[in-house]
Amino acid sequence: MNSVRKIEVSQVTEAVRDMCIAANYSLSADMQESLKKAQKDENSALGREVLSKLEENLQIAKTEQMPICQDTGMAVVFLEIGQDVHLVGGDLTDAVNEGVRKGYTEGYLRKSVVSDPLLRENTKDNTPAVIHMSIVPGDQVRITVAPKGFGSENMSRIFMLKPADGEEGVVHAVVQTVKDAGPNACPPMVIGVGIGGDFEKSALMAKRALTLDNGKHSELPHIRRLEEIILKKINQTGIGPAGLGGSTTALSVRILSYPTHIAGLPVAVNICCHVNRHQVRIL
Repeated sequence: MNSVRKIEVSQVTEAVRDMCIAANYSLSADMQESLKKAQKDENSALGREVLSKLEENLQIAKTEQMPICQDTGMAVVFLEIGQDVHLVGGDLTDAVNEGVRKGYTEGYLRKSVVSDPLLRENTKDNTPAVIHMSIVPGDQVRITVAPKGFGSENMSRIFMLKPADGEEGVVHAVVQTVKDAGPNACPPMVIGVGIGGDFEKSALMAKRALTLDNGKHSELPHIRRLEEIILKKINQTGIGPAGLGGSTTALSVRILSYPTHIAGLPVAVNICCHVNRHQVRIL
């Protein structure tokens, strides 16, 4: 019988604090590689110049230890909690929010969260975070912090397609979402797609898909093929870097899927800008 491993929630707080800062100051390795490849492959001179400026901005942020973008996002936190873990020393949700508070205040990151969607009063510390928890096998806690800016978030969509719409309907929904977004989502974009489940499951998968390795494809052959088809069609739109034209409108398309009802085909499209911030730590 496995013994239970105790983890102080204060460790979660400190990890989240550090990850909020790190995600906003420097790009993850997979995103760095994607941008380098885009500079090499972009067929537009103006597009290459835009990508070069983005790279220059990233280097300045890293060297000067300052945010990559003025919109430092709403903190999205995924917690995969091992079933053999006992979290002690306080409330886990409070611990995560304290980490976000410390990260955004001590890291001098912009506070963008309002306490009520209609009254619009700023919380002044970027809390609360959007927290997703799941129980998994093992005795570790895997934390993913993904600060999400709303220039791209506002361009995201969900579709309740008919089963008869099939693969063609999925492709059209994703590509049309990108076309409608145009330059507003700060291209080149990363596209997260959730197919299946129900209304909220598809949206959650689309968000989670943005945290997958940007340089890889699905291990499922039919999903990999769909990722490749959609990416090709998006990059044929000509929107290009910063919406100024070119062959790099999206850096990648990542898809997660789940079983669904016989009467439905939910499709969620979560767009992210070229920084696609995410950090992962394991406690």
